Amino acid sequence: MAVVIIGANVRGKPNFMPIAWCSIVEHDPPMISISASKNHYTNRGIIENETFSVNTPSIDMVKATDYIGIKSGVDIDKSDIFDVIYGDLGTAPMIKDSPLNLECKLIHTVKLDIKHDIFIGEIKKAYAEDKIIKNNIPDVERLNPLIFSMNDNNYWELGKHIGRAWSIGREFKSD
Repeated sequence: MAVVIIGANVRGKPNFMPIAWCSIVEHDPPMISISASKNHYTNRGIIENETFSVNTPSIDMVKATDYIGIKSGVDIDKSDIFDVIYGDLGTAPMIKDSPLNLECKLIHTVKLDIKHDIFIGEIKKAYAEDKIIKNNIPDVERLNPLIFSMNDNNYWELGKHIGRAWSIGREFKSD
């Protein structure tokens, strides 16, 4: 799964956590879900401000990304780990050096009875570096997202292109 860094202001200061459980859940309006353990410090800021950011780190950000997952915002101040920027919402801290950032407004929280909460946010604005844009959209190969393998706790970079969605399957069986 691709790793993203979630940003939220907690008690007025930027805080960040990496997660891999993130997915688009709606197209119009665009919405995204993130699943985070209930005890994450960043969750407090998401609930407090009803905003959060989804930042896609580049592979050269792997050490900082892992570090913010090892350390809790309860124990350390994460506000100086990255150069922080804010967009239109004003309370969703984003990482300046991240090639792709999404600024989100919290729409719904699903409180699971186990260990995680699911936050659903409407993507209010997307910010992308010009170098990752191809044909007016972010290009996954140019983005080269950091990939997390949960079964063995390793980071990877993206592999090669193998086929086009909603097309390659036609080669499986003709009707």
